[in-house]
Amino acid sequence: MLKKKICMLGAFAVGKTSLVRQFVSSIFDAKYLTTVGVKIDKKSVNVNNTGVDLILWDLHGEDEFQEVRMSYLRGTSGCIYVIDGTRRATVEVALKLKEKVEKEVGVIPFILALNKSDLADEWEIDKKAITGQMDSHSIIIETSAKTGEFVEEAFTRLAELMIGA
Repeated sequence: MLKKKICMLGAFAVGKTSLVRQFVSSIFDAKYLTTVGVKIDKKSVNVNNTGVDLILWDLHGEDEFQEVRMSYLRGTSGCIYVIDGTRRATVEVALKLKEKVEKEVGVIPFILALNKSDLADEWEIDKKAITGQMDSHSIIIETSAKTGEFVEEAFTRLAELMIGA
């Protein structure tokens, strides 16, 4: 069984914790509770007949008052950068975090989760605008932690990238 550490990164209140809870336990809770520091969960998946334990590090959100501790990134095999489709400013936070991660641990597999697809009529950004800011190999998945839409796919696709499947 392989073990792979995934860091969930993004601005505050983009849905990192909700995505992890939906993936691990198929639960959504509309109450907002801010993550303090880091919360660690685990889920085992099967990728091309290979068992992979995903160790999910749900890091607190980054904003003008608080930055993510780079020490949390040690041993990271991949990242999910979460953007809230209803808040344009969260794109810049995710891109800034991606740069920080690459400086700290190098280029590693990642997925960009464009979250809150259940609120698409309230979105301030679109996938095309983000695609223009990323390289051609970037994978952007529209997710909804509330409905579960494409949540499993985002984590599974990252697991595939991390093991080279």
